[in-house]
Amino acid sequence: MSARARRPLLAAVSALAVGAALMTPGLALAEPGAGAEPTYTNAVSDSFADTYADPAVIQAKDGWWYAYATADPLRAGDEPGIGHIARTKDWSTWEYVGTIFDETNRPGWAEESAGLWAPDIRYVDGQYVLYFTVTDTTLNEGQDSAIGVATSPDPAGPWVPTDEPIVAPRPSGDGRWYWTIDPAGFTSTDGRQWLYFGNYFGGVHAVELSADGLTSISDLTQVGSFDRYEAPYVVEHDGWYYLMGSSANCCAGPATGYSVFAGRSRDPRGPFLDADGLDLNASVTGGTTVLTQNGNDWIGAGHHAVMTDAAGQDWIVYHALDKDEPWLTDPFGINRRPMLIDRLDWIDGWPVTNAGAGPSDGPMPLPVTDSLLPGDPADPTGAFPGLAAGSDAQGGAIGVVDGTTRSATDAPRDAARLRLDVRAEDTVTVVLGEHPKRVRVTYDGSAGELRTAVLMGRGKPKGEQVSSLPRGAGWRTLVVEAGRRTVTAQVSADDLGDPMAVAGSTFPGFSLAAAPVELTGEGARVDNVGLQRPAEPVTDAAPVPEPGEVLFTDTFDGTVDDSWSWVRPQQDVQVSEGDLVWPLRSVDLVGEANTGALLLRDMPAGEWIAETELTLDLGETTVRNYQQAGLVVHESDDDFARLGTVAIWPTRTVEYGRELAASTDPADERTIYGGAIIGAPAPTMSMRIAHSTNEEGEHVYRAGISRDGESWVWGAAWTFPADAEPRLGLYAGGGAEPPTEARFHEVTVYETAP
Repeated sequence: MSARARRPLLAAVSALAVGAALMTPGLALAEPGAGAEPTYTNAVSDSFADTYADPAVIQAKDGWWYAYATADPLRAGDEPGIGHIARTKDWSTWEYVGTIFDETNRPGWAEESAGLWAPDIRYVDGQYVLYFTVTDTTLNEGQDSAIGVATSPDPAGPWVPTDEPIVAPRPSGDGRWYWTIDPAGFTSTDGRQWLYFGNYFGGVHAVELSADGLTSISDLTQVGSFDRYEAPYVVEHDGWYYLMGSSANCCAGPATGYSVFAGRSRDPRGPFLDADGLDLNASVTGGTTVLTQNGNDWIGAGHHAVMTDAAGQDWIVYHALDKDEPWLTDPFGINRRPMLIDRLDWIDGWPVTNAGAGPSDGPMPLPVTDSLLPGDPADPTGAFPGLAAGSDAQGGAIGVVDGTTRSATDAPRDAARLRLDVRAEDTVTVVLGEHPKRVRVTYDGSAGELRTAVLMGRGKPKGEQVSSLPRGAGWRTLVVEAGRRTVTAQVSADDLGDPMAVAGSTFPGFSLAAAPVELTGEGARVDNVGLQRPAEPVTDAAPVPEPGEVLFTDTFDGTVDDSWSWVRPQQDVQVSEGDLVWPLRSVDLVGEANTGALLLRDMPAGEWIAETELTLDLGETTVRNYQQAGLVVHESDDDFARLGTVAIWPTRTVEYGRELAASTDPADERTIYGGAIIGAPAPTMSMRIAHSTNEEGEHVYRAGISRDGESWVWGAAWTFPADAEPRLGLYAGGGAEPPTEARFHEVTVYETAP
């Protein structure tokens, strides 16, 4: 880490809610509540950085939230820095801490020209553990990326890397090296340590680690498709392990369509299946959408982490690009990817950002970081007058529980959430409620147990449950949540959605009365004690486009309707047996090629949904680059969006690509192409593109797909300028071998239902 001192910088996003957040029609986010509710506006890193990509976060034992980022310049014109650290207490006011590495602690096995990318932060066995990517090592010839690990007793460093990679470079067998990048640590509920990593060339893998998180101790298990996902991140929720990964191009300037998808498993080694039962590791690759662009300012949202606030609300922390300012101006060519946060909701068992509405670009309520107890959570003696004062090298001011002490104020009735840190080897008991109805949770470090129970009157405890705690050192985080009929407790090292133990009890007729929080122990050390009302979960998904009245339909019964017109007609395309039959040829629309045929028509004003059903059997696993067919929104050959089922190496997917000018600089004549992934294809499937306008008057085209013609998945949106007049149409191409044809069964245009 850089030796320079921490520098307080501009704060500046906390304010009163002044109105509704800026939304895309049909993608409304929850508005901030009335009154003096503090808010933020994305990007949260604006006060100290233009770009803060690949963020990883942790609430450290000193009470601060720390955010780590990859090695880009913070501001245009700055030196890159070898990874970055910033911190906040409230997700509003930030301090830049410094760099992760400098020339004094850079890994000796990293080439001088190597990038040190994509840090992931964990707290393991009493110390902070940082996993990171080294893009090129001194161990082999060629670009041989690997995963490194460094440790520190302090979240700000200095960081000491190990003498060799924790995951070594992996030969592909053809003289190249698989991309061994984007690490993320995880602790499963049996206390075992894991590391996930991977990228498009080689797939996403899991490996078990030693108890201290510093050594690989198992063979690799592939859990994500060979070329579909990168930046994996795993959390546990309701007994499931959720593997989330980013997909598509992270860094294509204004054409970046990076998005996040998830699958889940009962085992940290998978298989991870999406909501439709599709495997993230299959050729036809599954993935339920967690985060994708919605037609506002933000595109390319991905490479994320997950944090939980004091009320128990989950948040997704990620980077994205402002579509109108996608580049750093100096040095030109680096994508400008600031850090954003948004609410992460769990709807029907799946994580979705803002109930599925995607990135926010207006004022939104901040994460809850304060406590209902008096004083600073980082010094618990202010909330519990009976605590003895103590100190700790990592925690600072702490409290010591000797006997029984009660909080200075009551916990709320009906439901309460208590979070505190306790030393791994100590024992502390928490009681919430008032006689005769209470809940009791005991963290017993000496016995290696987490125990929960409901207390009703003077009888025996009800519904007792015991879970095993692994041995360890340092601090542990205990979270207790109690409400009507239930109490749940979990213990983790770092409260990053990876509990090492979970226990819960239920009992009919139980309700929580307002009463002080009670702590009991014999010299138990505690810190960061915070109490809140649990967040109210969001259970309703954001609305999606729905078709209304039919405006146009073509069933290809004998001829093509006169409303269609050809661009570069392909002579062997014909109408046959009620289908438009389109043999695939080695043609394309991307870059300077502009060789592919298009069948286009003008579209009505207002909001509408265009739908086609098509058959294109791309088989499985064989390389058929890049056979595809689907819908296209076409302003010109250098300004279009296309939605198609496509074969990309061994993977089959549905891509929503975008080509447009690389920048608004008239001297820059380049075009650039990137894409977003919508989901998994089927040999016969349906596609939709829904048109609306956003608050700037831009045209918004959102993509949806269905594998069965009944259930629909809606994904990313691309925008076109307000003065654009794109036509909509059909396309096919990408490769002539093996001989294949796309069959379009019909095209229908609907008015969007109110």
